[in-house]
Formats: sequence, C-alpha cells, structure tokens
Amino acid sequence: MKLYLKIICVAFLLFSIIGGLLIPVPRLPILHETIRNLFYHVPMWFSMIAVLIASLYYSIKYLGSNEMRYDVLAEESAKVGVMFGILGLITGSIWAKNTWGAWWTNDVKLNGAAATMLVYFAYFLLRNSLDDEYKRARIAAVYSIFAFALMAVFIFILPRLTDSLHPGNGGNPAFAKYDLDSTMRIVFYPAVIGWTLLAAWIVNIRVRIHKIQNHFLDLE
Repeated sequence: MKLYLKIICVAFLLFSIIGGLLIPVPRLPILHETIRNLFYHVPMWFSMIAVLIASLYYSIKYLGSNEMRYDVLAEESAKVGVMFGILGLITGSIWAKNTWGAWWTNDVKLNGAAATMLVYFAYFLLRNSLDDEYKRARIAAVYSIFAFALMAVFIFILPRLTDSLHPGNGGNPAFAKYDLDSTMRIVFYPAVIGWTLLAAWIVNIRVRIHKIQNHFLDLE
C-alpha cells in the first residue's frame, strides 16, 4: 500500500473520530446524540462491503488463472471483511440499545447481517476442512461467489422488500435525504474513505505476513 494512502487513512480517521465526537449534530427525535454513531457504524459496513468485493474479485481471478496469490488475497480480504462486519454488528447493537431500546430486534437487516457473518464463517470452516491447497482454493473460490451473492440478498435486497427499522429500508427515508446535514457530511465522507483505506491496509499487512510465513511466495 502506497505511503500517501497510509497518510490519508490516518489523517481521515483522526479527523472523523475527533470531529464525530465534537461537531454539532441535528437534534432528532429518538436519535439525539446517538446519531454520531453514523460516523463509525456505517463506514465499517462500507469497509466490509469493499473488502468482500475484493475477495469476490480475487476468487474469480483465481478460477481464471489458478494462481495461488489470488487465493491468498481472496482469503485475507474475506477475513478482514468479517472483522469489520463484526465491528459493524457491535456498533449497530449499541446504537439499537439507545434508540430502539434493545441490543437486538427482529429486524430483517440485523438478521441479514448476522446471517452474512455465518455464511462467511462457513467459508473459513470449508477452507480448514480441505488439505490439498489447490482443491481448497478452487472450492473456496466457488463458495466465495455464492457467499457474496447471499450477502447481497441479505443486506441489500430483502430489507427493501420487507419492513425494516433501518433508515433507507422498508420504506423508511435514508439519513442522506433528511438528516445528514452539510456539517455531518464533512465528517462522514472522510470517515468512509478512512475506514475503507484501513481495511485495505490490514489486508495488505496480512498478505505480507502470509508471504513471509510461506517462504516468500510471490504475492505482488
């Protein structure tokens, strides 16, 4: 990862974390100060989606080339995606407790997010159950495509077809339409970029560690 991207990542994260705590925010019913979680919860989901798209891309690249470096990139991207997904679930549960009155509700998007994590946990279990590295890589690549398709259904499609408490789903207006004012946008967009760059940075570090542990396999 280029040095200038690392600098942008650190600068944007510091700006969004500090700014997210200090800037004035709209005083909305139910949400009140909890709307600040928008600067952390939503960018983590964006980061998760970004690296899971990368995992899908590298899985497809592996199927077309049989080059192991793409399998490593797909696996490490999926691992980081799940990590950010778990952080998204945690920050979302905290937000739900303070706005909906419960850590977890029977909401289609919450359940879909949890189901997505289970689908990717199965991806890792599948990988660990196979000894032959080429067979493991090929089966995992096919499953990765299946997993991403399910994630799209669980998170993007079903919440728009049924009732959901989440903004922008189930007929509810999105934050950007009514509540994300110009001041919040100044912090929100850098937060999305910063957390996404952090996810890519972590993937890069994990791939380099894998490279060292496996006799400097060419992963460039």
